[in-house]
Amino acid sequence: MSDVNPVPVMVAPFFLDAPPPETAAEESLPEGPRRRRHARAPREGGKRRRGLVIAVLAIAVVGGVASFTGIRLSAPLPVAVVTPTIRHSPLVISDSSPVNLPWTTTGQSAVAIPSVGIDVQSGPEQPAPVASLTKMMTAYVVLHDHPLDSGQNGPNIVISQDDLTDFDTDTVSDQANAQVTLGEVLTERQLLGGMIIHSANDYADALARWDAGSLPGFVAKMNSAAVQLGMDHSHYADPSGFDPASQSTAGDQLKVAAPDMNDPVFASLARMTSITLPVAGTLSTYTPLLGVQGIIGVKSGFTSQAGGCDVVAVIRKVHGLPVLILSAVTGQTGLSVIGKAGLFALNLANFAANAIGSSPIIRSGEVVAHVTAAGHTVNAVASQTVHMLSWPGVRATRVLIDTRHVQPGTLRGTRIGSFMMDLGTQRVVIPVRLSQDLPRESLEQRLF
Repeated sequence: MSDVNPVPVMVAPFFLDAPPPETAAEESLPEGPRRRRHARAPREGGKRRRGLVIAVLAIAVVGGVASFTGIRLSAPLPVAVVTPTIRHSPLVISDSSPVNLPWTTTGQSAVAIPSVGIDVQSGPEQPAPVASLTKMMTAYVVLHDHPLDSGQNGPNIVISQDDLTDFDTDTVSDQANAQVTLGEVLTERQLLGGMIIHSANDYADALARWDAGSLPGFVAKMNSAAVQLGMDHSHYADPSGFDPASQSTAGDQLKVAAPDMNDPVFASLARMTSITLPVAGTLSTYTPLLGVQGIIGVKSGFTSQAGGCDVVAVIRKVHGLPVLILSAVTGQTGLSVIGKAGLFALNLANFAANAIGSSPIIRSGEVVAHVTAAGHTVNAVASQTVHMLSWPGVRATRVLIDTRHVQPGTLRGTRIGSFMMDLGTQRVVIPVRLSQDLPRESLEQRLF
């Protein structure tokens, strides 16, 4: 083995950074072609990619703008802002000069005119017996619990032994009454008529027992109703008023007379001068002057403790309008006390009618609100001139109501709401319209 000369083997050195064979081959190419091949390929591909990105971005921007514009232009138009120029507060619409009415020098007196919202009294009131004026509250409670339509007679009510005993007692004690018999059947309307027209105390008690089951239970209802009606000086002890503990004032009695006269059944009975009943026959009213000078009710009363009392209702045409006027007089003494009370009450009603005025509450073209849209403001105005019946110093309320959605571009004369005025039982609603066209929004305003 030692005699053989080994053939030397050449091993090429291995470098980590040596190019692969292909690269080495390329390195042998001329300088120019090698640079062109390496530079051209990435430059052209990059341009295409950048162009594609720019095109996509441009399309996205244009699409976004178009979408935004479409959304903004298709969005509902904004609603205009309506700002009332009137305040929701009491308003005195006529001067406050006092009205001098011919008050009675004895007893108490009062006047109420529901349409103008006034009730005035002769002076500080003190509770006192009011006799059969009490029956106005009895009728109020019965008709509240058992309302009747104008053509209805209501349920049948059978006269009981208690009712018959009442009639006998009333006859002996010289109370107003209407004859009844045991088992007699009377309707609600007939009992109300006998009580209101002829002031029958036994009919008042019969209605009370039928309504509440007992007299004390019904009296409790009467006193609860008095509280609800704001009759602060009233307290009832019986349904008829024969008990002197049933006390009230002239002013308080008008607070129940007004809703009574607003009930068609009560009002129709109160103006009747007589009524015919199955057993009692034909009975006349005790209310004096009924039918004289337009008197249409309401109720009179007398006991030795209460004196002569009368509540009068008249209809007077004032400034071309029919007006209900109520007056009450209590505590009259002397001869013909019920007739005296009636004359005083009628005189009060006539004076009160002359004191009712007519005042403009709003004039055509008067600005009621400002309407703002698209950066512009136009006026909204009342469409007509309106007057209301008034009384010196009386307060009314007014407000803009029923405001409608108004958009830019709404034309002149378009109704945007209503002006409402309340005074007593009077209510006036007047259309409110734009005085000019409301400008449209510009394209810039729609977009931004």
